[in-house]
Amino acid sequence: MTLALRLAAKGRGKTSPNPMVGALVVKNGRIVGRGYHHGPGQPHAEILALNQAGPRANGATLYVTLEPCCHLLKRTPPCVPAVIQSGVRQVVVAMVDPNPSVKGRGIAALRRAGIMVTTGTAQEEAAQLNRAYLHWVRTGRPYVILKAGMTLDGKVATAKGESRWITGPSARQEAHRFRSQVDAVVVGVGTVIHDDPALTARLSDRPLKLAPKQPLRVVLDSRLRTPLTARICAKQDQAKTLIVTTSRVSQLRRRPFERAGVEVVSLSMKNGRVSLPALMTVLGKRGITSVLIEGGSTVNAAALRAKLVNRVLFYLAPTLLGGQDAKAVIGDRSPIRLAQALTLRHVTVRRIGNDMVVEGDL
Repeated sequence: MTLALRLAAKGRGKTSPNPMVGALVVKNGRIVGRGYHHGPGQPHAEILALNQAGPRANGATLYVTLEPCCHLLKRTPPCVPAVIQSGVRQVVVAMVDPNPSVKGRGIAALRRAGIMVTTGTAQEEAAQLNRAYLHWVRTGRPYVILKAGMTLDGKVATAKGESRWITGPSARQEAHRFRSQVDAVVVGVGTVIHDDPALTARLSDRPLKLAPKQPLRVVLDSRLRTPLTARICAKQDQAKTLIVTTSRVSQLRRRPFERAGVEVVSLSMKNGRVSLPALMTVLGKRGITSVLIEGGSTVNAAALRAKLVNRVLFYLAPTLLGGQDAKAVIGDRSPIRLAQALTLRHVTVRRIGNDMVVEGDL
């Protein structure tokens, strides 16, 4: 199953809104077929593994990281009939698929066909691999990662807003890799105005080489202050942009953006700003299973206050900025008591270039 999970991970950043799945066909102690899901509309891992195994699948064991599907509400045929027809003797499943269209039905169908099914092997590892998919299926909202680069004392910009570059090139390149693995990147309009980021996932800058998959670029802009000349408004054929505003903005002001190919939607307000819970609901309905928040201190604070953040990814440069007027990574007011502080779980710390990376779950 460990090898099947490694196979599944090859689909990272490519399969959404589908899960990452890997499969192996083993007969007489030898692997005779292997496969992993490459992306929506493409054959599932089980089908690829069984096709590779061919007649050797008869009497073999199929290892799969997620319960085989049995429904027709997708672009590819269900896997369960193919598994049954292959003649495999046993199926070892890492975890049940919580998708209501599956959720044990695939396993039940296999057992009715006389196939021995074992579940729960490497279940925790399988759940960790597909945590974004699982969260989306269970809540209808994307899995949210809050990412920021800061000084050792938690500052993301000087008092005048200078922030380029706090972290080193290795940390910034890793951030591009993370962008290529999520469905959407969210920033506030302040970040667009002050930094004019492209928010693309790049493999290299010189020469410019974009990653095969680009995240949807989402800008929180309650008053539609985004400049039409901003980089996120250009080349929509390379990476799409969604500006989220409110009903206070007229249709007339939206038209220039729409002519440039930028989608503009209005959502409800909360405290005078775009409601983040409403945004996450809309993104979830669009099949966005994972979001990377790269906003400034105001957006960071709003996301944490709304309890939308699932994971924190902080890059710490070995520098000290100091000063109460410098921008902190989390804005808004501080809680009155330490007991109100948020505590990360499953914390890891590692080094990248001259910087440190702190990760943890909320």
